Amino acid sequence: MSAPTADPAMRFQMTREECLQLESALTREWLETNGRGGYASGTVLACPTRRYHGLLVVVPAGSEKRHLLVGGADESLHGRSRSFPLSMVRYAGQWFPHGHQGIERFELAPWPRWTYHIGQAEVTRELLMVRGRDVTLVRYAIRGLEHTVELRLKPQLACREADHLTCANVDLNPRAERLANGVACRPYGALPAVVITTDARGWRYEADPVWYRGIEYQADLARGYDGHEDQFSPGVFHVSLAPGAEVVFAYAAGEHVEDPGRLWREESERRRARALAVAQDAHGALELAAEAFLYETPALGGGMRTGVIAGFPWFGEWGRDTCISLPGLLLARGSQDSGQVERCGAALQAIGAYCKDGLLPNIFGRTIETSHYGSADAALWFARAVRLYELAGGARERLIDGLLPVLREIARGYREGTGLGVHCDDDGLLLAGDERTNATWMDAVTEAGPVTPRHGYAVELCALWYQLLGVLEMLEHRAGSNAGARPWQVLRRSCGRAFLRRFWLEEQRYLADVVRIEPTHGPAADTSVRPNMVIAAALEFSPLSRGKRTDIVIRSEAELVTPLGLRTLAPKNPAYRGRYGGGGTERDLAYHQGTVWPWLLGFHVEAALRAFGRRADKLAELRLLVDSAVEPLYRQGLGQISEVYDGDPPHRPGGCIAQAWSVAELLRARALLADAEAAR
Repeated sequence: MSAPTADPAMRFQMTREECLQLESALTREWLETNGRGGYASGTVLACPTRRYHGLLVVVPAGSEKRHLLVGGADESLHGRSRSFPLSMVRYAGQWFPHGHQGIERFELAPWPRWTYHIGQAEVTRELLMVRGRDVTLVRYAIRGLEHTVELRLKPQLACREADHLTCANVDLNPRAERLANGVACRPYGALPAVVITTDARGWRYEADPVWYRGIEYQADLARGYDGHEDQFSPGVFHVSLAPGAEVVFAYAAGEHVEDPGRLWREESERRRARALAVAQDAHGALELAAEAFLYETPALGGGMRTGVIAGFPWFGEWGRDTCISLPGLLLARGSQDSGQVERCGAALQAIGAYCKDGLLPNIFGRTIETSHYGSADAALWFARAVRLYELAGGARERLIDGLLPVLREIARGYREGTGLGVHCDDDGLLLAGDERTNATWMDAVTEAGPVTPRHGYAVELCALWYQLLGVLEMLEHRAGSNAGARPWQVLRRSCGRAFLRRFWLEEQRYLADVVRIEPTHGPAADTSVRPNMVIAAALEFSPLSRGKRTDIVIRSEAELVTPLGLRTLAPKNPAYRGRYGGGGTERDLAYHQGTVWPWLLGFHVEAALRAFGRRADKLAELRLLVDSAVEPLYRQGLGQISEVYDGDPPHRPGGCIAQAWSVAELLRARALLADAEAAR
């Protein structure tokens, strides 16, 4: 497997020998996104292993959920009484057809590209999704033959919610409407038509409705889910491929692509130019990865806003993830000239419109009523993002007129009390949650209840609350209102004193993770070593001295830091789980009990810089650490950073193949280090 090189078309390549190691090859997945919340995804062998794998996954108009319309295609070449499959699927433990047998290599180039050798012929299949449209393009080309062959393509339709499965049924409409350059199918009236068109000259379509039954998804079965479904094919495209020919197929949701070949040329040129515009190194790869998560979605009150998909393939837009990710996805990779700063500001202002009683959604809907307000910290992360936007040179008018009022509403709601049990005590310190809910980011819940109970005073929530008060105080001064700043200043100082009393463990020299007030015994501190104290040590406004920040970083380095991120619990703790895997309950039990999260590395780097300053040896150490965390760009989600890794070596990847805050915080960590190195 090749490492990234200076040529963006060769960022990742797998040889024939590597592709034929099925156990490994089927864990490497590519991802294409369209900037509208849709995607296409699969494995390097073009064999689906998850229900989420498909050629066309979109958010239909009027829906808030992704739907997988086209699962794949049964592809084969025919000529001189012989046939050669290109596709590969698993049925009941058996592979059929065996398209992988002819594969020569796979490339991410800068879109997925497969090369097959079939006798003297070299056949390529390339795939890309069109930015801003619900369209996936697939191009086929053949070289090395002196006679014409026939490509037979049978599209396989699922037409279901992306996280569901379908089975053969009588409700499906099997008809396909013939078009000048393809067909349109609408299996279910509630969903848009699937329009399949081609730029091929010698083609014909043959109606042949059939169900592909018992498609098996290995990754779903391994995760403890049902992993079998049926998909429908309306018919067969027969395409004559002369020597040297190229043909493009377009799979579109409710849209007729009249010239797929021209659209391919336009989109591929844009993509190639973008790839050439970024640095040809790991940082450039991260920049390209960042664009997968940014999407345009309807804003409250009309118009569009920039949102963040938390992760692919199964997450939507989550408030906490969005507010943590925006600074890294936009501010850390663009200057004022690039427009990224004000794109971030506009995104934050649009998010602020969702504020309800001081809370922001944990999961965004199209309206406030359809959004889910289950996070006690999303609004606090929003305040931090506002401060980072300001530091990046954000527009004063937007800060004062658009964002400051939202921060006031959040602070008043938290101070006076709002949902999720969020309120301040007499010292101004923040409490949230109860025994039945987990309102922080460590939110895994099983039938037995919260896996990591953190109700009461959670250290990062209290630290973020202190940060919010500091940001409010500063912005009120900037707005010219010293009187407006004064109450926040008084509350911040009281909160800071209480924070140190409650959380600082003088003997151990780190922060408690949670403090609860027991009715009979008073304050009870959970002294588990977790990364939430590192978040507290990283924040700009903090009651922690530099010495205390240093002690926390040292503890983090000793027990939490791995080459890929921070563990969620120190291995010495009896509750530690070093492997993230198995069924849903097993994964939930490990999710925040030792599992490594890459996004936390950004806060470790920031805390270390605040603790140690710009010491050359420390900068070099942090640079090596961040570089090691970027190395898995090509381990699971190709060109992406996974959601989590095992706490124990060799730190196998798990969860989503592409996670927004993983990419965002590594970008921000690299930017922080670059600034520190430049300032020496």
